[in-house]
Amino acid sequence: MKKTLFLLLFLAFFTACSPNDINKVNNPNLIDLNFRMQLNLDFPEYNDLQFPGNSYVTYNEGIKGVVVYNINNSQYTAFELSDPNHPPSNCSSMEVEGIIAHCNCEDANSYNIITGELMEGEGQYAMKPYRIEARGNIIEVYN
Repeated sequence: MKKTLFLLLFLAFFTACSPNDINKVNNPNLIDLNFRMQLNLDFPEYNDLQFPGNSYVTYNEGIKGVVVYNINNSQYTAFELSDPNHPPSNCSSMEVEGIIAHCNCEDANSYNIITGELMEGEGQYAMKPYRIEARGNIIEVYN
């Protein structure tokens, strides 16, 4: 009886975790900020996001900024623009060219803004993803 109870508790413990909890990696370099931004694709500022392969960058949200990328008009990605492998500093703010975000620090880390993966440079962390929802012509990015 005790073995059965132990097994049930063990299974309940491991099935209680959500997929987001399992995949979440605590990065000591980046804090968790609570923010929410809405991008209305009807506005000229966000017009490029109406077409696959385009991105929008803002340095007014997130830690050092946020990049939003349109994959195929139904899938979008959003990532933090502070290099995840450096504490926030002047050089850790990343700039986006095409689908690559790169920092200006000595190691010149480069990341893919579609997947968030480290492409070149040094470090163990990928870009910090943000949640994103598309509803009609409104794209909402939040943490």
